[in-house]
Amino acid sequence: MVRLFASFLALVSLMPLAAMAHGPSRQKVVEQIEINAPADKVWAVVGNFQDMSWHPAVKKTEGKGGNDVGATRTLTLDGGGQIFEKLTKYSAEGKTLSYEITEVDTKVLPVSNYAAHLTVTPDGDKSKVEWKSAFYRGYVNNDPPPELNDEAAVKAITGVFQGGLAGLKKKLEGG
Repeated sequence: MVRLFASFLALVSLMPLAAMAHGPSRQKVVEQIEINAPADKVWAVVGNFQDMSWHPAVKKTEGKGGNDVGATRTLTLDGGGQIFEKLTKYSAEGKTLSYEITEVDTKVLPVSNYAAHLTVTPDGDKSKVEWKSAFYRGYVNNDPPPELNDEAAVKAITGVFQGGLAGLKKKLEGG
């Protein structure tokens, strides 16, 4: 009995080490904006997977496959970096699409295993746009450098979403 209790204590004492060694946690960002335009008009812009000219950080969008699941696009940013993405779900009726990043340099965007979802919802003569994502930090091992940690990843994606949604609002409202 004493031996069993000693084994139990030894196991319990190792639990904090096991918790610290599990690696990064999946992070999430959700941003929304109200746009003074009908949902069909907003979806006509958001729903075109091959055009992200409404995002102020995107200099050029090139792609293949239109709005079909499996379509790809390459976003060239104003700063010169590129992000490669693939469309994973698309519903014109539901005014929603999902995509994932297939390749990105962590110096451009400090994330890995990134997936996102954009939805346009009618709200009378206005629309609500929700952009949400789940991802891991850019450095997936323990002890990441500050520029690749969870906080840097969340801050970067929050900035991308806020900037993009503000650009979308500006494009559609003309302000």
